[in-house]
Amino acid sequence: MRPVRTALLLGGLTLLLTGLTGLLTDPRVTDPFDVLLWAAGLLVLHDGVWLALVCGVGAALTGRPVLRGWLVVVAAVGAVAVPAVLRAGDDHGNPTLLPLPYLRNWLLFLAASAATAALAALVRRAVRRAPRPGP
Repeated sequence: MRPVRTALLLGGLTLLLTGLTGLLTDPRVTDPFDVLLWAAGLLVLHDGVWLALVCGVGAALTGRPVLRGWLVVVAAVGAVAVPAVLRAGDDHGNPTLLPLPYLRNWLLFLAASAATAALAALVRRAVRRAPRPGP
């Protein structure tokens, strides 16, 4: 197990150094401190608010594993999708930025994942209620 952990640590540090080198040498990044500040804010928001909320709701729904799993998936996808949904149409004159109908796609994902979770819950309930063969 120790070689795997060492390899993962070295891989992570290599990726971190690659990212920092790219941040500091990219000519489009005029103020790397702003990027680091944004990343720190995102980390605090994700780990301090979003993750705590997801874990709290998940702990409250411990008796319903399908619902809990669906909420975790929706929360993870929502963390990525909501910024794009909120900024849709804000392209600053560049039509290649945020070109898709993000709200529609997010709602379709919510509907499809809810239908899948409902189907999984029905199958789970049917399996639990099915008579079991006797000894």
